[in-house]
Amino acid sequence: MGTLNSLEKGESVPVINFNSVSKVYGMGENKIKALNNTSFTINKGEFVAIMGSSGSGKSTAMNILGCLDTCTTGDYLFKGFNVKSLTRDQRALLRRHYLGFVFQGFNLLARTTSLENLELPLIYRRIDKEKRRTLALSALKKVGLEDRINHTASELSGGQQQRVAIARAIVTNPSLLLADEPTGNLDSSKSIEIMELLKELNKTTGLTIVLVTHEDDMAAYAKRKIIFKDGQIISDKLN
Repeated sequence: MGTLNSLEKGESVPVINFNSVSKVYGMGENKIKALNNTSFTINKGEFVAIMGSSGSGKSTAMNILGCLDTCTTGDYLFKGFNVKSLTRDQRALLRRHYLGFVFQGFNLLARTTSLENLELPLIYRRIDKEKRRTLALSALKKVGLEDRINHTASELSGGQQQRVAIARAIVTNPSLLLADEPTGNLDSSKSIEIMELLKELNKTTGLTIVLVTHEDDMAAYAKRKIIFKDGQIISDKLN
C-alpha cells in the first residue's frame, strides 16, 4: 500500500485523532464552515455515536473519517498516520484495506446472492476464490445469516439486507466500521436487532465502530456519545 505500509491493525495508537479540524465550503459571502476547529480522539475498541441536527457538522465529520473528503485546516490522524498527506488514490487504498461502511440504503446488488455480495470487496483485494468463500461464510455466520448464502438481496427482508451489508463491511476485517444511519430504513423491531448486532460485534471482536444517528434510542447502544452543533462539539461523554 505504498506509504501506508506502516499502518498496523495491532498498534496501540488511537484509531482516530481529529486535531483542530475545520472544513470550509465556498468562498466569500457563500463560505460555510461545516466544521470549526474540532478535536476528538477515538481509541481501538470504542463504540461511539455521533449526533447532531441537520447542518451540525456530523455528516462532514463522517465523510472526513471515511476518507471521502479532506479537512481544510487541522489534521486527521488515522492510526497515527496523517491522512492529509495522502493522494486521492492512497485514500482510496486506505478505505479499501482499513475501513468498513454501512449505509442507510444497504447498497447491495439486488440480483446477487448474499455470498457474492460479500465476495465483491475481497475480489478488489485480489483474494483467491477459495479464501473469499471462507471469509464470506464466516462473516455471514457472525451476523446470523449463514442459512441465507444463496438468497439474493431482493429475496431478503430489510433487516436481513442490512445484516448482509454489515457482513460485507466486516468481511475484510477493517480497523474501523463507519455506520451512517444504519437503521434509517427499518422499523423499530428491526432497528433494535441491528443495533444489538453492532453492540455484540463491538463486544466480541473489539471492532471500533463510529455510528452517525439522529435517534437517541439508537445512540444509547454506543458506549460514548459525541454531539455536534454548528460545526463544533458541544458534548462528549460516556453513555
